[in-house]
Amino acid sequence: MIRKLVLPAVLALSLLAGCGGGEAAADDPNAKVTLTFTAYGGAGQQAMIDSYQKPYTAAHPNVTFVNTSPPDVSQVKAQVMSRSVKWDLVSVAPGVATQQCDKLFEPVDATGIDTSTLVEGTIGKCYIGNFINANPIAYRTEAFPDPAKAPKSVDDFFDLKKFPGRRGILSNIQNGILEFPLLADGVAPKDMYPLDVDRSLKKLDTIRDKTTFAPNVGALQQAVGAKQVDMFILPDSRLVPLMNDGTDITVVWDVTVAAMNGFAIPKGSPHKAAALAFAKTLCGPEQVAGISEALGTQPVNKAAKPALSANAKKVEAFGPVNTGEVLMQDINWYAENFDAASTKLTNWLVG
Repeated sequence: MIRKLVLPAVLALSLLAGCGGGEAAADDPNAKVTLTFTAYGGAGQQAMIDSYQKPYTAAHPNVTFVNTSPPDVSQVKAQVMSRSVKWDLVSVAPGVATQQCDKLFEPVDATGIDTSTLVEGTIGKCYIGNFINANPIAYRTEAFPDPAKAPKSVDDFFDLKKFPGRRGILSNIQNGILEFPLLADGVAPKDMYPLDVDRSLKKLDTIRDKTTFAPNVGALQQAVGAKQVDMFILPDSRLVPLMNDGTDITVVWDVTVAAMNGFAIPKGSPHKAAALAFAKTLCGPEQVAGISEALGTQPVNKAAKPALSANAKKVEAFGPVNTGEVLMQDINWYAENFDAASTKLTNWLVG
């Protein structure tokens, strides 16, 4: 029996409590400010508008938001280098934010945040986590309608002979593109780090011709909905909207790669104080519960008590439906190796 990682729950805390303990004040808390919020668009960003922004603006009528997508570290770099920062908060992998701390992203003053109910790694030097994204292998049920002959493991995802069909993988490192090939190549989850990137890419070569490498979650979500891929690795936050829209999906519970999602403030943001004040509410229990209810993600605040829908429960990697194991990405390894690993992956994708 493979043991799962389980995150316990405790009593809920109050709305807008800054992750459970106070909120940083802006330089002038009454000044009108518009924050540019950059995430991945679609149902995920709409859930953030509903769970993060609307309650915040109700309590802080001087704050408004402009939403844009998708987030792109190269765009952050261009804005920072040209000293024309337009984004105030950007969705980013914690490893990137840590590697580029005080270079591309502002250090986080965590004063007032009660970390006692937060999952380890939620607060970083230059990011604040907002949820944990699980990235299970899944398939369109109609592509493999007989459960006895359907995929059941990571190995099956890489077995084109036994399980023919188009694959879909996100090219974003945060979604397990490097871990899953190593799992299929025999690397145990406990031995995953340090990652052998060359070995991972060699394994990916075996399915390259039958795989769509999507540049972002929205593109792969659309490909699944349009029946352009049969088996895929897609975050829980995109599986739930697909299911809600009527797409019949079966999740393969073997080893699921999960990663912390976070937000960071680009270095030189003209609204740094206001952005930080808002960012400190992203991991509050009410906000975290709302996101989990909408997208099926795992809460970063153990005080959150989301009332999950039937579809959200189907993708609950840290819940009873998962009969397999969760592999959490190593933030520290990525903080040291993100650029090098990204360069190798990018060269492989275009090669």
